[in-house]
Amino acid sequence: ALYLGLESETDRGCLSQPELCLASHLSRLVILDEVHRTPGLFPVLRGLIDRSRREGRTAGRYLLLGSASLDVVASAGESLAGRISFLELGPLSALESPLDTEERLWIRGGFPPSLLAGSDAASLRWRQDFLRSYLEHEIPRFGSRLPAETLRRLWTMLAHQQGGLHNVATLASSLGLDVRTVNSCVDLLVDLLLLRRLPSWHANTGKRLVKSPKLFLRDSGWVHALLGLGDRHAVLGHPVAGSSWEGFVVENLLAATPEGVHAYHYRTGGGAELDLLLVWPDGRRWAVEVKRSLAPRPSRGFHSCCADLQPEGRFLVHPGPEAFPLGGGIEALPLPDLMRRLAAK
Repeated sequence: ALYLGLESETDRGCLSQPELCLASHLSRLVILDEVHRTPGLFPVLRGLIDRSRREGRTAGRYLLLGSASLDVVASAGESLAGRISFLELGPLSALESPLDTEERLWIRGGFPPSLLAGSDAASLRWRQDFLRSYLEHEIPRFGSRLPAETLRRLWTMLAHQQGGLHNVATLASSLGLDVRTVNSCVDLLVDLLLLRRLPSWHANTGKRLVKSPKLFLRDSGWVHALLGLGDRHAVLGHPVAGSSWEGFVVENLLAATPEGVHAYHYRTGGGAELDLLLVWPDGRRWAVEVKRSLAPRPSRGFHSCCADLQPEGRFLVHPGPEAFPLGGGIEALPLPDLMRRLAAK
């Protein structure tokens, strides 16, 4: 393959006449890294892809790598419609890291420089620098007019409320902003793959259901960095530990979930709740409860929700190493075990 890193002046120089450069490599895979820096390449690629098709060459001629940039995704989708497939690459998951690093993965998050740092302090510093660069340089590129300090306060509030219901009025009041501005910021964080908005499940169960989505910062390491929690002891001693673990489990499970499966949370007006409800295209449902306990037991609310929804699979994810039955069709199992089961579907 031919690799061109578009942060390199030399490689960008090779593409000063992109059609001439790339036309001489039609028989090779061409990897274009940091392609968001040169969105003008997309119309050229379109012509080269069509030329290759006419000459009988198969798909997969170009591998485009880059940051999650909304303008680039839009440009690529417009210029390469019918010629491109998108693959979202999140942070490292529990199946992509060594078996003995699951707790470290939770504490530090899934970005390799953070996970593999030589110390907890170095890991925390990397994450803090990453978040600062996003606040000060990346997010303003997408039209946010809020000062970096206001955005940091918003992120910190979201970290404190990890896994909480989306209550935009409360966020706006605390920040001294109008509801529309806060909604716009939340939408932007979702689009940039920094925040997950987990919708609520609506069904005719005869009960009053909570309709608000839940919000999760998508990397647990960001949660801990925003709250200044640099190591295991600091995290476990903080009230956010349980909801941080829940967000970590949810994000890992969704990374392993097959395409076409939709994810929700489920909560009744009486307080019964499912942490995660997975719904297959054929209507099958899996109910998941998350417990950070080595002696986990499903809550009464979990039993109540299962009675409402009659899911085919009923699982309780815990941090221990063993899988075991809990009765009532419920299985307790470690996170990697459920991820493998999902990936095999």
